[in-house]
Amino acid sequence: MNIKVFSIEKSGDGHIDALNKEFMKMISKNASIEDVVLFNKSIAKAQIKGVKEAKESYTKVYVPHLKGYNIALDVEGKQCDSFQFSKIFDNEININFFIGGAFGFNKEFLEKTQKVISLSRLTFAHKIAKTVLYEQIYRGLCIKNNHPYHK
Repeated sequence: MNIKVFSIEKSGDGHIDALNKEFMKMISKNASIEDVVLFNKSIAKAQIKGVKEAKESYTKVYVPHLKGYNIALDVEGKQCDSFQFSKIFDNEININFFIGGAFGFNKEFLEKTQKVISLSRLTFAHKIAKTVLYEQIYRGLCIKNNHPYHK
């Protein structure tokens, strides 16, 4: 199984990065995991211009990576518990998670994905959202493989 996590974020906090790397190491025992950060000058400029421009810049950078089973993380997405989340790993080989930019996703991008889920109705900084996602990926793979971590 190949899992990629795509995000639009500026350089971050070393402590959170270390925690994310630890989760990635644990995940790698059951699946290939890759962290793909896509932040560039075009996105930075678009975010200054406005919401519409920012969302369009996120779509432009994300669309080329829509291969396999694609899941957008969006506050308006479906909420699920850890057991429901673990079902993502039942049949899919190549799974891509997309964390929205500072202004979220535009509707056109969300319609191109196979699933839209919400980690919470709260808004998280990218690094925090990514940490929560990595923990849930690890938990989901543990549930799938009957590992006791979930209990």
